[in-house]
Amino acid sequence: MDTQYFSTPPSKGTNLKCGSISTPGSSPLLPSITRLWRPAAQRNIRNQWSKLASLKQQWASSSSSGRSHATSIVNAYLSEKYMPSMELGSLCDMIDIRNKACLKLSKQQKLYRSKLLSSYKEMVDVVVQMVNASRRMKCYFKRSSNSALIEFSTSSEDNHNEDAGDGGGISVFTLLTIPCFEKLAEELVHMFELELNLKRLLLMELLSLSSESSPKSLVWSEELYLGEFNNLRSCNLCSKETDELLHPTLKGHQSNAPIVSRNQLPNAEVLQVYLVTWLAEVNIHTKRVDEIFELVSQEIHVSLS
Repeated sequence: MDTQYFSTPPSKGTNLKCGSISTPGSSPLLPSITRLWRPAAQRNIRNQWSKLASLKQQWASSSSSGRSHATSIVNAYLSEKYMPSMELGSLCDMIDIRNKACLKLSKQQKLYRSKLLSSYKEMVDVVVQMVNASRRMKCYFKRSSNSALIEFSTSSEDNHNEDAGDGGGISVFTLLTIPCFEKLAEELVHMFELELNLKRLLLMELLSLSSESSPKSLVWSEELYLGEFNNLRSCNLCSKETDELLHPTLKGHQSNAPIVSRNQLPNAEVLQVYLVTWLAEVNIHTKRVDEIFELVSQEIHVSLS
């Protein structure tokens, strides 16, 4: 069950901690440092959530382009497949018209397969950046002996540092603490991770389309481009136990079913389902995504739409 967050601010003097109301915490940092920590933390939170909002738009653009390329692949493939049985009308007397048309359609498929793979790579990069942004919500006190200025960083440089980067649990703006922002970002990014893995399955099916009598199916455990698996590890899509790529699944469900190689190419109806599934983005709950950005937008006083 998804954690519930307040859509309207609770009464003044209370602090929202990931779905529950509690009294404001006290920071273990010195008051003088805490006063400087809060504006630094606010700047960082605004930067990371603005970045997440921008990446969401980049995902939408890449996903839309991918769907367009996928549709072009399917149309060219079906046209080539049914070319031998098509009624050509007044063109039937033209020598080699069918062969030339099939050659043209085959070249189109190759072109759009390359474009589809590029769109997928863009989506992988977007999710990698989303993961990085979601992990940079903390703001650590940076001890420096070379400067009289108090500095802060999004990463801890001291493994023995007692500073957890969360200001001791105090609110960053009005209600939400650093862990609350992290929870919201984690929930958001997890949707895109699952959707990316599902799109990879659709991508494999579409890249495998061929007019050849014995098409070669792509293997789930093989990279689709150099360095892909390193990126997918960053997206939490590889098993921590086996380091193998996780199987596609829907949000709220688990699946250990292996990816089965098919012996026959999908028909037009199945290909239509692939395109609809790509468009639907079933793992991304748009309403919840909007709720998260609206809640954060109200808290940080920055429009994220």
